[in-house]
Parts: sequence; C-alpha cells; structure tokens
Amino acid sequence: MKQILFTGAALAVIASGSAMAADGILVGHIADITGATSAVGKPYGQGIADAMNYINAHGGVAGKKIIFETVDYAYEVPRAMAAYKKLTGSEKAVAIQGWGTGDTEALVNNVAKDEIPYFSASYSGHLTDPQGKTSVKGAPYNFFYGPSYSDACRGLVQWAAEDWKKKGGKGAAKFVHMGDNHPYPNAPKQACGAYAKEMGLEVLNEIQYSLKPGDFKAQCLSLKESGANYAYLANTSGSTISLLKSCETVGVNVQFLANIWGTDEGSLKAAADAADKLVWVVGAATWADEVPGMKLVRDISKVSDAAGTEARPVHYIRAICSVYHMKEAMEAANKAGGITGPNIKKAMELGKDKVPAGLEGVCLPSTWTAEDHRGTTTVKVYQASTKGGAIGMKQIHTAEIPRRKEWLGW
Repeated sequence: MKQILFTGAALAVIASGSAMAADGILVGHIADITGATSAVGKPYGQGIADAMNYINAHGGVAGKKIIFETVDYAYEVPRAMAAYKKLTGSEKAVAIQGWGTGDTEALVNNVAKDEIPYFSASYSGHLTDPQGKTSVKGAPYNFFYGPSYSDACRGLVQWAAEDWKKKGGKGAAKFVHMGDNHPYPNAPKQACGAYAKEMGLEVLNEIQYSLKPGDFKAQCLSLKESGANYAYLANTSGSTISLLKSCETVGVNVQFLANIWGTDEGSLKAAADAADKLVWVVGAATWADEVPGMKLVRDISKVSDAAGTEARPVHYIRAICSVYHMKEAMEAANKAGGITGPNIKKAMELGKDKVPAGLEGVCLPSTWTAEDHRGTTTVKVYQASTKGGAIGMKQIHTAEIPRRKEWLGW
C-alpha cells in the first residue's frame, strides 16, 4: 500500500510503536491522492494534514500531539479496509479522518463495533441516522461536516424550481441526475429525485458518465435529446470539466447543477467558458471571503505554503472545519474522563450550532445529536462566471432544508 506523508512546518510523526502512541493521540487519515477523485481528494487531504500539523505546533490537544500518517488508498475500497485494519491493530486509533462513500459506508459496522468516531469526506445521507431508526443500519460513530449530499441536492433543486419560475418556464422543468454508477454519485439520487418531483419538476432517466475524466460527447448528446432543463452532476471536478467541455462542443443548452465536490476554483478555470453559469454547493467560506476565521485558515495554510501565496480551494477549507470539530470534541472528551472514541462521540453530540473557536464565519454552525447526525441542513448555492477568462463565484441562494424524520439516513 502506497503511503504518503504530507509535510509542512510542523512535521507529522508516523505512528510506528507503542511508545509513540502512548505519547500522543493516534488519528487515522485515509485519503485519495492518486485515485479517481484525487482532483478534490488531494487539496482536502492537504487541509486535513495541515490542520493537524498546525494543532501540534500550537500545543496539541490537551497538551498531546496528534500522531497520524496520511495513507493514499487511491479510491479503492479494499485498500481503505486494509488501512483501517492497520489502524485498529495493536495501536487503536481514537478517531479517523476518512474520505469516500464506498469505503466509509463499508466501514460503518466496523467503526461502530470498535467505537471509533469516523469523520468522513463522504456526505452520504446514509451516514446520518445514528440509531438506525429510518435506515437499514445505524451509523452511530459516523460524522461529517457540511450538508449531506441529499440535502445539498435538495437545495439545488429548490433553487432550480425558483429559477424556472423566474424565467417564466412553461410546464414542469425537466431534471436529470448524471453521474457514475458508484456509491458516491448514487447516494443522493433517489432522495433528490423524490424532492424534485415534490417541487414540481419532471425527473428524467439518469445519464451515466465516468468518475474518470474522458470524452463524454455521447452522454452530452443523450442529455441534449432528453430535453432536460436542469442537470445535476454527481461526480467530482475532474470528470465535471470533461463533461462541461464535451457538452459545449455538441451545443448543449442546459443549466448544470454540481454537487459540493463537483467543482472548485481550479476546475472553473480549467473548464473556462464551458463552466459559465454553473451552479453548485459551497459548504464553508471561500478563500476570498473576509470573515474573522479566515486568519486561522491562512495561518494553517502556511504549514505547507510558508510564503502564504497559494489560494486554497473550498475543499481545503472544509477539511479544516472537519479537523477542528474533532479537536474540540477531543478537548471536551479529555475533560470528561479521557480522549476515547465513546467520549469523543458524546462530545460531538453535545451543544447546538457549534462553530470551532477561531473559525467564526468560516464553518457553518453545526449540531449533531445522538438521534440525528445531520450536522447542518443549510445549503449555500453559488454560481460561476467564467467568460473571457475572469473566474468569479457568487452566492445566489441559501436553502434551509427541513429536518424531516423520514429523510434521516436517506
């Protein structure tokens, strides 16, 4: 298994023995640096590593350093399972910062049995029902920062319904889900489709395209022939770029809607004019936002960019929010008897509208409870402007998705 250690001003230590584990807090970090979702996995993974290194350089957690290694599992579930097995061997991790939907969902029972809080970069709605009240199985030890894929898609649909009315659209707007046949793109498909119908949209048959970048002219022609007005892109930014360019080539005239991993500042630049007017979800402040918490974000960024000149994408910033929620839960756990998995879980489930100290205005207020792990149902909808090479992104809508009981775990 290929292992990558992100380095910075405060170098992370690789856990290699019981003495080292006894001296610090062992946290797993499973990331996609080279796989199908690496275009967004790499900056997110860097944000996780930088945040933990920064914490270590500034007193650690309750005086203890976080011990971690970044394992590149290349978006292959068996490799994630192997990494998890290593983390739960003789030196049991007290928490894990993970990545994808396929691997995170595959590990739900394991992390529950082992009582290890698993902070994923998968925002699958299936991970939000801790007690298994409405879903097939509960996910009591799974947490993620940001709206679920289902709620984020509902927010986009809400905007689309309003946009259709503003445009004076006649009849029902046609909505289509586009993505790979994979747990991650599929996660919100049924939930969002049901909400789209509830909002008066006509839901068309899905169109599949690969998570890996490629030539998607055939899919774009199918999209054109479908007569869709709004197309939800469920893949990550790499394949989004390819799809947008392919669709531009064949003259598709559709309003594209992208999920939270579907684009970022870099992919907007790469897609150029093809990404103009793209609408998508942003789950935290952006690098350009002037909010109090951006000072801490910029300080953390200097761990791997000492000059402080690199503009970080939105995924990097969400990673920091994830780590700092974990950090504060660990600090609370330390005061409640020790930094253990069960105590971290309890700490995560206490309090309301939590924003980590120092990240005010950056991270969305979040509330997790023992019955509901939907941290937030606030969906910030942005629109891109890319014509003529000038890249812009502007918030155009905020959706407050209701916490319906029947949507828990969906």
